Amino acid sequence: MSRLLQPKTLLAIKDLSLAAKTVVAGFMSGIHASRLKGAGQEFSQYRSYQPGDDLRWLDWKMYARSDRYYIRESEMETSISVHFLVDASNSMLHEEAGITKMEYTRYLTASLGYLAHLQGDAAGLSVLHHAGLQTLLPRREAQHMARFYYQLEQIQPGGAFITPTAYRNLFTGPHTRQLLVFITDYYERNGEITTLLQTLAHSGHEVLVFHVIGEEECKGNFRGYDAVEDLETGELVMLEGGHNIDGYTKNTNEYINTLRTTLLNKGIHYRSLFLQEPLDKALRDFLNQRNKPR
Repeated sequence: MSRLLQPKTLLAIKDLSLAAKTVVAGFMSGIHASRLKGAGQEFSQYRSYQPGDDLRWLDWKMYARSDRYYIRESEMETSISVHFLVDASNSMLHEEAGITKMEYTRYLTASLGYLAHLQGDAAGLSVLHHAGLQTLLPRREAQHMARFYYQLEQIQPGGAFITPTAYRNLFTGPHTRQLLVFITDYYERNGEITTLLQTLAHSGHEVLVFHVIGEEECKGNFRGYDAVEDLETGELVMLEGGHNIDGYTKNTNEYINTLRTTLLNKGIHYRSLFLQEPLDKALRDFLNQRNKPR
């Protein structure tokens, strides 16, 4: 299927639910509880064929008896669209423990996309790239997932986070509520990422944010360096005098805690993930926590 799908990770998460925790496209809290007519397992009724219906569910015996096309309906659980938004700015090339933030993000997105597809949900992908927005609309077919994994593998980070004019297409088209999973290192200069997330949440979508960080990045161990370079702008930041590692770590932790609180207050779920954290463990811990009764 894809090199991004690691058996260890898939085995760890395959039995856990990614269902929306709020009402999303007819879903109630936590599970795919509501029922719709469709191509499920338990027979319910027949209905006349409509253009666009899946031909696999035509009942040929009914056609032979009546010379008319009928779809065999059954009760099935509703499904949702899970749309993955991937930050492809240049800071995602930061590397620790032999892996970049972008590569970690690829594995994370592929694993959650696989899980969504396994549950019968439509999976989509939007890459927020400096050159513009690249979008693969949510669909459920197996062939679509092959394109989904291929697009993930082809992402080439570059530049700064895209401007609002570049991602305005996220707010156009059918007004269907979705579960939006945003993966980012949350490097912003003027609140641009927070503004985007708030707009998405206000549009009625449920938003989950995975904040990918490196442990060394949080510690700020810059001994032996006179300056550090901004990966997105190329700007050099001079390190004048002694660098207080303890103070830097404390400020970083305070920033992350403030960010988490800010997003939760806006109805946006937040989870930080360290590059050094095994992905299978990180996802299982997250999904178990998410699916706990509240």
